Amino acid sequence: MEPRIETLTPERWTDLFQTAERLVAHLEMRDSYAVDEAEFADWKAGRAVDPGDREAWWEPWWHGAIAAAVARGVSVRRARIVSEPVTEYIRFEHAVTYTNVEAGEEVRWLPRRLASDLVLPGNDFWIFDDRLVVFNHFTGDGDALGNELRDEEAVVELCSAAFAQVWERAMAHEKYRLT
Repeated sequence: MEPRIETLTPERWTDLFQTAERLVAHLEMRDSYAVDEAEFADWKAGRAVDPGDREAWWEPWWHGAIAAAVARGVSVRRARIVSEPVTEYIRFEHAVTYTNVEAGEEVRWLPRRLASDLVLPGNDFWIFDDRLVVFNHFTGDGDALGNELRDEEAVVELCSAAFAQVWERAMAHEKYRLT
């Protein structure tokens, strides 16, 4: 079956976070994403955004949706599986993860060498309350192609189990040291 790929709007993402009741979990497994984005180019050029200048980096629709979910008691977790030594893009992600943490996410990192015996889906995903999976599709270069929404029990169970195993093995953002 060919997946139905669509691009979720900020309003749709916000709605997903607003309807979450317990847990929103995100698993990232790529070593680079959208490497031509301006924020990455600025970081590479030494023009990183000041973490203290919240207005410069806070995206009200994205960070606001996460913060609102966390304020309602929803746990928002992000786990990243990364190759080591890490890519330049992962160094950038690590440097800007303060935005995720400030919004209320718990973030953990798992070196890929520690994930070899895990059963993982083929794409990054978000899972909402063990009821809906949103797969993220990318080109080989890391550009976003869109999202695929799935609610079949077997798909939800696979992603829930995969995330739980990664989360258990991964280390907290503040403890993970880049190699």
